[in-house]
Amino acid sequence: MAQQPARKGKPRRKADEKLGQKRLEIRNARPKDVRGIAELVRRVYDDMPAYTHGEIRGQINNFPEGCFVAMLDDQVVGYCATMQLPEPVALGEHDWDEVTGNGYGSRHDPTGDWLYGYEMCVDPKVRGVRIGRRLYEERRAIAEEKDLTGIVFAGRMPGFARARRRKTNRVETPQEYLDLVLAGKLHDPVLRFQLANGFEPKGIIENYLPEDKASLANAVMMVWRNPYVERDQPEKKRLPRGVEAVRIATCQLQARAVADYDEFLRAIDYFVDVAADYESDFIVFPELFTLMLLSFEPKELSPVEAIERLSDYTPRLKSDISEMAMRYNINIIAGSHPTRMDDGDIHNIAYICLRDGSVHEQEKIHPTPNERYWWNIKGGDEIDVIQTDCGPIGVLICYDSEFPELARRLADEGARIIFVPFCTDSRQGYLRVRYCGQARAIENQCFVVLSGNVGNLPNVANMDIQYAQSCILTPCDFPFARDGIAAEASENVETLTISDVNLADLAWARAEGTVRNLADRRFDLYRIEWDVDGKHPGKPRPRREPLGSSSPGGG
Repeated sequence: MAQQPARKGKPRRKADEKLGQKRLEIRNARPKDVRGIAELVRRVYDDMPAYTHGEIRGQINNFPEGCFVAMLDDQVVGYCATMQLPEPVALGEHDWDEVTGNGYGSRHDPTGDWLYGYEMCVDPKVRGVRIGRRLYEERRAIAEEKDLTGIVFAGRMPGFARARRRKTNRVETPQEYLDLVLAGKLHDPVLRFQLANGFEPKGIIENYLPEDKASLANAVMMVWRNPYVERDQPEKKRLPRGVEAVRIATCQLQARAVADYDEFLRAIDYFVDVAADYESDFIVFPELFTLMLLSFEPKELSPVEAIERLSDYTPRLKSDISEMAMRYNINIIAGSHPTRMDDGDIHNIAYICLRDGSVHEQEKIHPTPNERYWWNIKGGDEIDVIQTDCGPIGVLICYDSEFPELARRLADEGARIIFVPFCTDSRQGYLRVRYCGQARAIENQCFVVLSGNVGNLPNVANMDIQYAQSCILTPCDFPFARDGIAAEASENVETLTISDVNLADLAWARAEGTVRNLADRRFDLYRIEWDVDGKHPGKPRPRREPLGSSSPGGG
């Protein structure tokens, strides 16, 4: 056996290096860095649309160990993203869209034997201080720590288009261009940098990134082999069956007449208190659970009057539920609450109050025909995961659960639990939500939690009867309950249903399950394209390395 080189003894992190009076830190990227990373990418690639925030969020959530930022004076000046892939995918024929799961890094496979780099950028204003080299060192370090075979990425060749346009010494093919660079007869700063960092070219990838005009869509497969690993065949890695327990409570709430706002809040407080006593991490309430606030009005209000009255409670509701989440140390998905917005539109909004005091909003994207008719409710235009102390989660309000592309976006961004507050009047309406919730759990290999109303509100329009059987649903595979139901309530009774789920089982199922819905998608055939990134309207970023019944919900 050939003698292996000695491992470097210096620490992996270089957190306290100084550049004059400035402080430089290389560390793992965090969700709070998303905005800074997006701004960096815009500065670096001014000729191509930037990442959406959702794509960056997905990259970090799908493999937090493999995404790094360089921080200079608390500003993001460098970013690189990687994922683990099996050798047939990493070294096989592919393009950027296909290999990265449309930019989300969602094809990360913790059993993969290669580290695949698909983004590397450094702020032009701070080049020359070896930030790129430091980020490459982080990639090497993680490959060594995980005993991976090596690192592979598709490197740009930005001088190729210019070389093909020359009148003399014209370069015809990308392979000819690469050969001339290797021979030192042409200078390409990107390829030279990668070669200087120990990467070897293993051939041309054609049509890798159509948006890369300077490279004419071509890229060079660059490979670095881990010197501490000697194997002729890729090793089959196994993912340990770990434990990452989360306790979830779903409240099947009785719609009842209340004397005032305080009585309504006491009813909510009761269930939050009980869930907290059982040390739950989350509690979810039903869609439109605040319609009880209309029960003490002196007369039945018209839909327009009802919305205006409910909107009056919005600031107080958000404040009280947020205070409750902190007081009981529990994350509260506060059903949904119809609210008139500043622009005059009415939206159906879930307020997610976390135990750290933060309040997030998720609007219903698809109002039902009944909601549009009775309440004139408009659909929202953005959906993203919400970062919690138990990892990223998503919320789909009732009818939204019946649109698979919404749950898929949340899964791509890293959601492992999707909460579905719903409001249905009939068993048929309920079963639409239930069956779709189960389908979302299977196809996205995640947990889906349903919470619905029961009872009636005689003085409130369109709340005559309600039907629900709230539940906590799982994928259908060996680590989970045989029928894909972790827990469910009895039909049409007010109750709290609590269950523990193991998020680590999801990681195992996605990597080694009987079926692997997320990994087995045909990225070469189809993808979901979002027209806007809610907070930053504009076309999605092209890919590269370097949205009946008599019940307002209706289901």
